[in-house]
Amino acid sequence: MQWFKSSRRDFWPRAAALVLGLGGLDRAAAQASSLDQLQVQRTDDGLLLYAEMRLQLARPVQTALRSGIPVYFVARATVLRERWYWADEQLAAAARYTRISYHPLTRRWRLNVSSQPISSTALGTGLSSRYFDTLDEILAATGHIAGWQVADAADLLEDGRQILEFDFRLDTSRLPAALRVGATREAGWRLSFTQRIDLGQQDRP
Repeated sequence: MQWFKSSRRDFWPRAAALVLGLGGLDRAAAQASSLDQLQVQRTDDGLLLYAEMRLQLARPVQTALRSGIPVYFVARATVLRERWYWADEQLAAAARYTRISYHPLTRRWRLNVSSQPISSTALGTGLSSRYFDTLDEILAATGHIAGWQVADAADLLEDGRQILEFDFRLDTSRLPAALRVGATREAGWRLSFTQRIDLGQQDRP
């Protein structure tokens, strides 16, 4: 029993050392990721967002996943009214949380998506789950956002310049503590996109 406790206590530091040791081997993957398309659609119900992202994970991130460490992403969309005399006014905000994990016994990948932060056990209300056979398949699904309602019709103004700000990133704050500190310094763990859209250029319903 004492051996079991010691192994659990030492697991995360050893896993972190393994994962972070690969940081210098592959730093180009995160830089190769891209936000290929970002569009919004105004409907009678509100504002819908569509995004296509090409996600490529650096080797340390892939090693963490295959070692049983889940990886989290968060997408945020904020609708702002520009004001020249003061800070921009926030009209609406939405968040989309994603968790990907690998199950060695079944050799399958699990994707969880929720409008609320996902617990470490991947349980919660409004949580959807899908399974994939390969890493490429789950990354393609993670990078595809279709018809995400980020604002209600009542949140949008009839006049004035309105901007949608979209942000997507790998959330290193959800990593185990032993891995988190080193990951924040490694380029391979820095995966993020930010883009703004002028809603005045979008067609109204």
